[in-house]
Amino acid sequence: MSTPLPSSAVPASVLDLATVMPVVVLEDAALAVPLARALVAGGLPAIEVTLRTAAAQDAVRAIAAEVPEAVVGAGTVVGAEQVTASVAAGARFLVSPGWTDALLAAMTESGVPFLPGVSTASEVVALLERGVREMKFFPAQAAGGTAYLKSLASPLPQARFCPTGGIGPDTAPEYLALPNVGCVGGSWMVPADAVAARDWPRIERLAREAAALG
Repeated sequence: MSTPLPSSAVPASVLDLATVMPVVVLEDAALAVPLARALVAGGLPAIEVTLRTAAAQDAVRAIAAEVPEAVVGAGTVVGAEQVTASVAAGARFLVSPGWTDALLAAMTESGVPFLPGVSTASEVVALLERGVREMKFFPAQAAGGTAYLKSLASPLPQARFCPTGGIGPDTAPEYLALPNVGCVGGSWMVPADAVAARDWPRIERLAREAAALG
């Protein structure tokens, strides 16, 4: 289990927070705190709350305020205004599915670490030119999976990735074994039915199993 950071600390690297990062979609912000506590208890302190619902920013705010052992971040960030709102809510890292110069500038200026999304070698090279070495590989399985990342390791060894998209407990170890992968993102430890049922013991158990993969 990773050592929790103080609630005010900004992580130096998102990829080194934990080997598995839960990707969370919440329709009800009231579920954020007990969900985060279950994930932390299971050994997964880094939590990406995706900005796909109206409750997302409130969920980030609640976790930041009430679960200091968690390192909460905002995902599916696609605009500068979301960057500003997420950091104001307490997000300690940012994740995007892709990037533009404007979005990259906003994330760079935010003061928190970030993972811009890539799916091609050209996008990786463009980020390396801009001094960014840590990235999200998305959608991982659809974009070529472990074979693609393995092929990038030799020509672009300075790039490190958090592959996300279509990854489950069976495939996560294959990604984590690659030299250019720091962590993987996934939602299998937060199944929608378990969240809806408030089955926190089940989520804690799934988180513990996920944490053991790395």
